[in-house]
Amino acid sequence: MCFKQARLFCRIPPKRSCKTNLFGRHTLGKPNPLDPQARIEELRRLINYHNYRYYVLDSPEISDAEYDRLFRELVELETAYPSLVTPDSPTQRVGAPPAEQFESHTHLLPMLSLNNAFDEGELRAFDARVKRALALPPEAPIEYVTELKIDGLAVSLTYENGVLVTGATRGDGFSGENVTNNIRTIRSIPLRIPQSLDAASDAPPVPRLMEVRGEVYMTHAEFQKVNEERIEAGEPAFANPRNAAAGSVRQLDPSITARRRLQIFVYGLGFVENGGFTTHWEVLETLRKWGFRVSDHRRLCPSIEEALQFIREWESKREELDYDIDGVVVKVNSLALQAELGQVSRSPRWAIAYKYPPDQATTVIREIRVQVGRTGALTPVAIMDPVPLGGVTVSRATLHNEDEIARKDVRVGDTVVIQRAGEVIPEVVRVVLEKRPPGTEPFKMPTHCPVCGSAVERPEGEAVARCTGIACPAQLRERIRHFASRDAMDIEGLGTALVEQLVETGLVKDPGDLYFLKDRRSELVSLERMGEKSADNLLKAIEDSKNRSLDRLIFALGIRHVGSTVARALAERFRSLDALANASVEEIAEIPGVGSVIASSVHTFFQQPSNKAVIEKLRAAGVKMVMEEAPEVGERPFEGKTFVFTGTLASMTRSEAERLVAQLGGHAASSVSKNTDYVVAGENPGSKLTKAQQLGITILTEEEFKRMAGIQ
Repeated sequence: MCFKQARLFCRIPPKRSCKTNLFGRHTLGKPNPLDPQARIEELRRLINYHNYRYYVLDSPEISDAEYDRLFRELVELETAYPSLVTPDSPTQRVGAPPAEQFESHTHLLPMLSLNNAFDEGELRAFDARVKRALALPPEAPIEYVTELKIDGLAVSLTYENGVLVTGATRGDGFSGENVTNNIRTIRSIPLRIPQSLDAASDAPPVPRLMEVRGEVYMTHAEFQKVNEERIEAGEPAFANPRNAAAGSVRQLDPSITARRRLQIFVYGLGFVENGGFTTHWEVLETLRKWGFRVSDHRRLCPSIEEALQFIREWESKREELDYDIDGVVVKVNSLALQAELGQVSRSPRWAIAYKYPPDQATTVIREIRVQVGRTGALTPVAIMDPVPLGGVTVSRATLHNEDEIARKDVRVGDTVVIQRAGEVIPEVVRVVLEKRPPGTEPFKMPTHCPVCGSAVERPEGEAVARCTGIACPAQLRERIRHFASRDAMDIEGLGTALVEQLVETGLVKDPGDLYFLKDRRSELVSLERMGEKSADNLLKAIEDSKNRSLDRLIFALGIRHVGSTVARALAERFRSLDALANASVEEIAEIPGVGSVIASSVHTFFQQPSNKAVIEKLRAAGVKMVMEEAPEVGERPFEGKTFVFTGTLASMTRSEAERLVAQLGGHAASSVSKNTDYVVAGENPGSKLTKAQQLGITILTEEEFKRMAGIQ
């Protein structure tokens, strides 16, 4: 890592006073050229100490110039004596080459997920369950620890003899992705835990082997900065700080992660060799003394009522934070009681997450703008005065459709309450009628497309109005984006800004044109922010996409009502695009889960001359249109079994997992019912997991699912 990079990632404000800690107070010292190894070790101690003061304590002791001089000297010495460079040196935080993919890492102790409580009654019920399980009377006191639930990405840090050796994502709880090189770029994570303790510190010695658990997050200020940079570069903005943090940790190039300035709060230990701890509070205090960043916003509570008081306090104060929280974690403090309580399925009995209700805010609607989707659907969107909501500033909210606007009587000029409840785009909850200004008028959907001017039709019985224009550029842009999306043809590098340019310049008039861009390379290179290398990378990605599976191609065509699950069923039944195109409505409707509405939509699509022309263009380009024969799988282990997936899988997308189920003879459903055989739970599972538990359905981890599928 060069000195210029060090300055970029390690800026220190002017000097402030501070107290000593386990690192001991350090002075800048004088160089000792006669003993380079001793000087290198001294510089590393000094730099680690000042990193700790800045990134963990937020209380720096030295100026930028003083810090930069130390770092420059260390870089120069390590350059002169490369044999003395060690992985835990501050200069090695950034420098690993980009990876092609992440390897899997198995946690020494599983990273459990927490059950949720959504109101005070459910939290008191948790307290009662704990006491019953411990055979304690209802009035017996239980000591709890309350901590803010950071809305980020859970990670596990493995230390051997005080040195960070592995950083991994939570994954399915049993194994995650090895993202060590990216984790090392986070300045508040020590690469080496100091072994010689200061006299003022009472921290125990560092265990030989331990897992430290924490939550990586992005501050609101950094999130705003990153999104501004992405928009300027023509890349899509992140939806929220959690997605930004997760995407940054999973970058294949560590230098990109380093530029994102991620933060971490650690909240406990996984496996620890000879820990000797008796309470969770003791664990947190020890982690702090070892140099980790532990949140100060926590409390030792003698009862569940005290825990509730902490929860109430932070519900009103959470907007003061520069990072997102989505609740409070409540844990039994005694580690002995935790062990006695144990766990059920994938969740501990000794902890619960209290979830706050969805964030809401009040703002004023200045305009109702109608957007056009890839199928011609017209969607009204409220353009509002910008307002902070859930850690981000929002100025748009979905209004869904004409009927929804009429039901809520939303008008331009109205003051409205909006909320985000896990959605990327906020929604309007209600109108504050007492603030409605005089002279407002009910909203009316346009009779002509706002983009191409074609007539708008609303089919009888449907809530959505649609543009009838075949050549509507808005529809074309969305069709191209859909065609190139990850679960469709997965064309890397074909982002929103580039699609806009391709459509506006006339280089692409339908998805088939993508495969002939190689014949117009000079025009492609001339596009804004393109260039030779970017153009060649895009053309290679387009060429690679020719061999995608048949179900991906069917999904990519954008047939109305055909999602990835229906596309797989169609591919399984007809085995080629030509056979599907020539099938009757009755033949298509015979497929389980399809029905007459979808069958009619599919049949109509293939009768349209414009769609036939696109398919012929794809054929001429060499796009694969037949289904490969399934590999030999013995007895087809999933034959007759129905699987439902919930949460994020670590080693594959949900669509890839569902395709695997189909290849092995099973069926992948989108919802849980009594007919479901297995629910596969990834990271951050949703309500499907709760329903599966209520119905007594077998729940699998990702690793268990992969073993069943014969994937090691």
